[in-house]
Amino acid sequence: MRKIQKSKVNKDSLLFNIRKYKMLYLLSLPGILYFIIIKYIPLFGSVIAFKDYNIFAGIWKSQWVGLKYFRQFFSAPDALHSLVNTLILGGYELLFFPLSMIVALMLNEMRFVFYKRVIQTVIYVPHFLSWVIIGGIFMGVMSPSTGIINHVIQSLGFEPIYFLGSESYIRSILVGSSIWQGIGWGTIVYLAALAGVNTELYEAASIDGANRWKQLWAITIPSLMPTFTILLLLHLGKFLDIGFERVYPFLNPLNMNNGDILDTFIFRIGLLGSQYSLTTAIGLFKSVIGFILIMTTNYISKKLTENSLF
Repeated sequence: MRKIQKSKVNKDSLLFNIRKYKMLYLLSLPGILYFIIIKYIPLFGSVIAFKDYNIFAGIWKSQWVGLKYFRQFFSAPDALHSLVNTLILGGYELLFFPLSMIVALMLNEMRFVFYKRVIQTVIYVPHFLSWVIIGGIFMGVMSPSTGIINHVIQSLGFEPIYFLGSESYIRSILVGSSIWQGIGWGTIVYLAALAGVNTELYEAASIDGANRWKQLWAITIPSLMPTFTILLLLHLGKFLDIGFERVYPFLNPLNMNNGDILDTFIFRIGLLGSQYSLTTAIGLFKSVIGFILIMTTNYISKKLTENSLF
């Protein structure tokens, strides 16, 4: 009896599973190493947010200063202004978050497969473009002298508008470019979820007399809600991570007031100003806020909809 129990314990052990599924572990090894080296080991560097970091003394020999740089962050007008801009842009992106699902629903209702595939390909192409290229495209399209938008405006009898030279338009440009770049990827995710919906549900609803509109609200949208919830939770986890690479190509001194975000502020004072402790404190603040948001919304979603990340 003891031998049988011992054998069972051995088979349930980690070492036994590693030996049994060694090829799977070998295949996952590059991904595991990536997260350990790129994601987890650098976390130890966050300690410099609580130190007066000196590159010559190193991380561990630099002097402890407690919450000095967090207080400096919340007392600096430029930092708070960039935080406000980040929150506003994050709110705009959250407002337009369901747009990918709406486009996926529209494509799903199309009966001409050829046009459906063409539209899907066209809106997916920007996902593969770098933000430098996207910035160049938008600058060309919105140029006050050669841009197609201003040509249309002038043809209607109005004066051309220098869109990137005005702080009034920069937020709309940043949000619009983000939608244009990412809507194709989100649409594919939702279309993949729609492909898994049982067609017998539509057949039963049709027999009961439900038209396409009623089927949409009774079957299609509820089937997409688990996917929508998961993607929304992941999006909220990076609410303050607007992204340096997608904002910086559009910035200039004329629109900096409304376009400067935490990531570009970190670039200026961190890489250009060498204030490493302050920028680390800001980055740690962003991570903590993201963690709180994702944990809170995940708990609420689990209680209300039974859909959650964990």
